[in-house]
Amino acid sequence: MNKMTKSLIIATNNPGKAREFGEMFQDYDIEIKTLADFPEIPEIKENGITFEENATKKVTTVVEATGLPAIADDSGLMVDALHGDPGVFSARYAGDHNDAANNAKLLANLGGVPEEKRTATFHTTLVALKPNGQKLVVNGELNGRILIAPRGDNGFGYDPLFWSDKYQKSLAQLSDAEKNSISHRGAALRNLMPKFDEWWGA
Repeated sequence: MNKMTKSLIIATNNPGKAREFGEMFQDYDIEIKTLADFPEIPEIKENGITFEENATKKVTTVVEATGLPAIADDSGLMVDALHGDPGVFSARYAGDHNDAANNAKLLANLGGVPEEKRTATFHTTLVALKPNGQKLVVNGELNGRILIAPRGDNGFGYDPLFWSDKYQKSLAQLSDAEKNSISHRGAALRNLMPKFDEWWGA
């Protein structure tokens, strides 16, 4: 791999998400950038009906606007008792990227659902794209259940409501390292890394 520092754009404005990616790539001689570094990138319409479709829309827009390689993810929470909702609409469940409102709506919609039936899956699809058209798609998932009240102050999104059986804590009660070791995004990144060198060098 070329040892010169190269830029890789993570197609997000979410600092928490950007930090997770940065930690996974810390052993690479890569400068991680985010959408915050490129205010000229047009607004990305996430109106796909699948995670891969949304991630592909995002990454294509970023690569076309910057001429740099990029990785985009689309992630969502799929709750079994809600027939897989909020799914691809997770970030906009109760308003645009309003974590508190989204969490409140989720709890309201799960009102009366017993603990054992509050099973859920966090899903991430990652799409990596280079200006030459080289594309890589990987997925990752984390199974757990939804608590009846938030716990913890770390993380973002639905993390305070998502219970990890492994750690017996919510995702928002975990350290970054603990969360990365089990998270859906961490799983997708671990699935990406064995293929990354080939994609990066292609």
